[in-house]
Amino acid sequence: MVFPMVLLKLAEWVLYQLLANSCYRAATKMRSYGFFLKNPSFKSSQLSQQNCFPSVTKCSLEGRGSADKILVCDIPGVLLRNKSFFPYFMLVAFEGGCILRAFLLLLSCSFLWVLNNELQLKVMIFITFCGLRVKDMKSVSRAVLPKFYLENLNLQAYELLASAGSKVVVTNVPKIMVEGFLKEYLSVNKVIGTELHTLGHLFTGLVSGSGLLSKHTAVKEHFGDKKPDIGLGCSSQHDLLFLSLCKEGYVINKEDGKINSAMPRHKYPKPLVFHDGRLAFLPTPLATLAMFMWLPIGIILSIFRLFVGIFLPYNLANFLATLSGVRICVKGCKLNPSKTSKKGVLYVCTHRTLLDPVFLSTSLGKPLTAVTYSLSKMSEIIAPIRTVRLTRDRKKDGETMERLLGEGDLVVCPEGTTCREPYLLRFSSLFAELAEEIVPVAMNTQVSMFYGTTASGFKCLDPIFFLMNPRPSYHVQILGKVPRRLTCAGGKSSCEVANYIQKQLGLTLGFECTNLTRKDKYLMLAGHEGIVQQTS
Repeated sequence: MVFPMVLLKLAEWVLYQLLANSCYRAATKMRSYGFFLKNPSFKSSQLSQQNCFPSVTKCSLEGRGSADKILVCDIPGVLLRNKSFFPYFMLVAFEGGCILRAFLLLLSCSFLWVLNNELQLKVMIFITFCGLRVKDMKSVSRAVLPKFYLENLNLQAYELLASAGSKVVVTNVPKIMVEGFLKEYLSVNKVIGTELHTLGHLFTGLVSGSGLLSKHTAVKEHFGDKKPDIGLGCSSQHDLLFLSLCKEGYVINKEDGKINSAMPRHKYPKPLVFHDGRLAFLPTPLATLAMFMWLPIGIILSIFRLFVGIFLPYNLANFLATLSGVRICVKGCKLNPSKTSKKGVLYVCTHRTLLDPVFLSTSLGKPLTAVTYSLSKMSEIIAPIRTVRLTRDRKKDGETMERLLGEGDLVVCPEGTTCREPYLLRFSSLFAELAEEIVPVAMNTQVSMFYGTTASGFKCLDPIFFLMNPRPSYHVQILGKVPRRLTCAGGKSSCEVANYIQKQLGLTLGFECTNLTRKDKYLMLAGHEGIVQQTS
């Protein structure tokens, strides 16, 4: 009898507490909107309340950098251009959880609009975090969310934040979702946010005993009698309350188009070189709905594109791939094989996805051999070209590559790992010691829905995800052979050759050359050095 009674109590709560209250609030909102439209005096009083604080564009940035100047602000709708935090919950649900969790969160949009802000946030927190591992959330917070935060950072709000000596962010969104980014990228001194309840290594989906954070109360408790120097918020009632506690208050007024500009990449407070996750777009409700509608078609299309590339001749494969939406743009000169060299040509490529050697082979219309470090068994099986594993032992790998060059043309990606952003990682110099004919190849990709690379996920799915995009594109630019005088045969060291080729490829693509390595990438994104232990 206990279980039926529990179900009855739960049904009673849903019916009377959630649905009834929500319907009442929805009706109240509609009534208030009608009253708002019919009563210009009410509208003007609301606007006058909002206008008691000037726009952020009226704030002078001079003299704000002294250590005793304290700025307090929120993140949704203030530091971030979009006020809704739903896309970031969706990123956590999809990247840290699973596709089912993301789908449930999307379904919640059908009734979230009738809930007040507090209930909306609690529902999204429960669906996103219930049963989620703390480790997975930390991984998403470190490797996925910063990219989307930076892309949606409000330029004017950030400039004011950066000018302050001491920075405090007070927000009612979960603290664990924003603290790492705010401290690492924006140098925020203190983050006060909603704490989540955990049970062991899992989130329960509930907020801690103190409940959702009240910004007004949090500012009063944290600062006491000492007022913050500057407050920055939006024109919501909650923000107006905490702004009243500051010596100066400024609002992000969405009606003013001048203050809704995005942060350009060159002004990022910290370069975004590495990031992880499969989603290549900000998952707003409409964008997420479009993704789920596309998913069945994308899976079928991806399998078709794979079979075309594996089993059909180059010309026919190119034709059918183009018909299915794959764009391949090839530039560069035709190469004349050397009559004196007994070795094959070594193609040195930038590394964007695991499919780089495949698209190069297709573009040239001839079979190539690719050397790899950590390719999954599944990728080796479905690869339409020959792949050979390297061991990371310099002497053994050199002997392997020299033997392969004696058999024919070879493809190598000296970065050692993929990079999604417009940067080139440091080139390993081993290839320069072995080849007589070196041809740099500048490769780049464009995707709209899914990334075809991962640092912490299943690498065997990388080609599937890339080919699931509606219109994935590959740009292949074949540069001329490196002159002999600039190779090891011409007296240059292997490091000089590798740096020269990296610089040429960077100039061709408009990418920035770095000294970052594969190890740096995996330490940042996955917390390890990226070396897969081979089991016997």
